[in-house]
Amino acid sequence: MQTLANWDGGPGPWILFLPLIWALVVIGAVTFLRRTVRRDRGGPWRGPGGGRPAGDSPLAVLGRRFASGEIDEDEYWRRLSVLEEQFGRIGKGGAA
Repeated sequence: MQTLANWDGGPGPWILFLPLIWALVVIGAVTFLRRTVRRDRGGPWRGPGGGRPAGDSPLAVLGRRFASGEIDEDEYWRRLSVLEEQFGRIGKGGAA
């Protein structure tokens, strides 16, 4: 009688399935762990806090636009006051 494990005196082609299954398990585990660790750190493009990069806060964007000349001084102060009303004082000694 011929079984799956015995093919004319040898293991036959079915012996290749065991290493293939183990390779798939290892690759799956490594992929799962890498994605889990990366999600906890916020990914390689984000800081440890996740979310926006530090330079993209609303105040930083406003300051960059004012510095590049996209908005004038009156517009800067008006928008700054709106941001302070919505979010409160961002930091001590900020733009006052």
